[in-house]
Amino acid sequence: MSVTRKPSGRPRGFAPLDYLLYAVTVLVWGLSWIALHYQVGEVAPEVSIVWRFAIAAPLMLAFAAGRGERLVFGLEANVLFAALGAAIFSTNYALFYYAGLYIASGLLSIVFSLAAIGNVALASLIFGTRIEGRVLIGAAFGALGVALMFYPELGGLRLDGGVLLGLVLSLTGTVSFCVGNMLSLAAQRRGLPIFATIGWSMLYGVALMALFAGLRGDRFTVEWSATYLGGLVYLSVLGSVLAFGVYFTLLGRIGAARAGYSTVMYPVIALIASTFAENYRWSVLAVVGLAAVLAGNLLVLRTPKR
Repeated sequence: MSVTRKPSGRPRGFAPLDYLLYAVTVLVWGLSWIALHYQVGEVAPEVSIVWRFAIAAPLMLAFAAGRGERLVFGLEANVLFAALGAAIFSTNYALFYYAGLYIASGLLSIVFSLAAIGNVALASLIFGTRIEGRVLIGAAFGALGVALMFYPELGGLRLDGGVLLGLVLSLTGTVSFCVGNMLSLAAQRRGLPIFATIGWSMLYGVALMALFAGLRGDRFTVEWSATYLGGLVYLSVLGSVLAFGVYFTLLGRIGAARAGYSTVMYPVIALIASTFAENYRWSVLAVVGLAAVLAGNLLVLRTPKR
C-alpha cells in the first residue's frame, strides 16, 4: 500500500484497491468490539490501551522501516505525531472506555457513527473539501440505521446524570477521533510517510496513556488468561497495525468524508458476529436498520457523476 496523490476538493470514483481497503477496515474493526469485550476485567482500561499500542507501535515502525520509509523527523513533524497520538491513540480510546461505564454499548456505537458526519464537517472547515449532499444523507441514514439496530438496548434508557456524562465522554471521544483524521490528512499532505507517522503517533499515545495511568495509581498488570491475551494480540496486530495502516491509507486516497462512513459499518459487523458468538436475535427494527445502513453505504461509496 502506498499513499497516492493529495486529496482534492472533488471526489473521484473508487478504484478496486479502495474497495479492498474499505472492506478490510470495516471487517477488522467491526470484529474488534468482541476482542474489546475480553479486555474488560481486572486490568484497568488505560493500562490495556498501553499494552495494546506498546505492542503495535514497534511493529508498525518495523514495517515502515521494511518499506524503506524514513524514521527520523524534525520538531514540526514530531509535534504533529504527538498531536495525532493524543487525539486517536490515547484520548479517543480512554474516553470511550470510561463512557462505557455509564451507557450501553449500543449508544456508544450510535455516537461513534456520528464520526461520519464529523469528518465531513471538519474536512470542509479545515481543508475546504466540498460537502456532498449525498454523503451527508448517507451518514444520516447510517446513524439512524445503527439506532434502529440497537433500539431494544436503548428502549429503557433514562437521561440521568450518569447517562449524560457517558454521552459527553463518548461525543468528546468521537470529536477526538475526527480531529485525529484531520491530523493524518495533514501529515499525508506534507508528504510524511504514512506508516512511520502511525508508528511514532502510537508511541506518543502510549507515553501519554502511561502517564495518565501512573497519575491514577493504576497497576501495570496483565491478565494471564487466553481470552485477555488473545484479545490483546488481535487488537494490537490486526486492530492496530493492520487496521490503522489500511484506514489512514484509505483516508488519503478517498478523503475523510467517505472513509469516515466505515465507522457506521462497524456495529453492523459486530452484530453479525454477535449472531453467531452470542446468539443475538434480529428484530424487524434491526433488519430495517441494517437496510438503512446499507442504503447509506451505497450513497456514500457510489461513484460521483461527472
